[in-house]
Amino acid sequence: MKTYIYIIASAAIMFAAAVQMDAQVGKRYYINGGWQFNATVDNPVAESANGWGAYIEGGYYLTPRFAIGGFASVNTNNEYVPKKTYFWNDGSALTTDMDYSVYQIPFGATMRYRFTRTKLQPYIEAKLGAEYSKEYAYMSTFGSSSDNWGFYVSPEAGITWHPFNRTNFGFQAAVYYSYATNRNTAFNMNGINNVGFKLGICF
Repeated sequence: MKTYIYIIASAAIMFAAAVQMDAQVGKRYYINGGWQFNATVDNPVAESANGWGAYIEGGYYLTPRFAIGGFASVNTNNEYVPKKTYFWNDGSALTTDMDYSVYQIPFGATMRYRFTRTKLQPYIEAKLGAEYSKEYAYMSTFGSSSDNWGFYVSPEAGITWHPFNRTNFGFQAAVYYSYATNRNTAFNMNGINNVGFKLGICF
């Protein structure tokens, strides 16, 4: 009888320790969101780096380290072009400065792998989905725009930090590269390359 009591007591202690450990490293799901700094690379519309971005993502850990989920983000990149004269084939001309903008909304699915289950969790992530983008050209007296859709892919490396016990709240930092197949003949754009970083909070 005493043997069974010892076995049951040992199992209870191990179960309590496992619950405590799981409470410290967070739940099976995650929700992240925050600010995103994005730079367009070799883009004929607006090759610039701006902090006009935000993101949200979430997922569920199918195993202790591998999760699937979804994401959405938004970025706006602006570039100012000083005053110059533009000529057309009919002989007309216009002298003006211009503002170019690229507006991007990618969304889709994520796959994440975290290397540890401690309070500090480095991870790598792959994003696949679609991107809606719109390109603008603003002049002194008029403007033009064109929108399009494309396929989106993005690898990411980051870290989440959960400093508090018994809660999933924490902080996130990550760097990423992304490519979208969006094309815009009016703006001579053939694909969109981005690099950037993001800072946010975790739930």
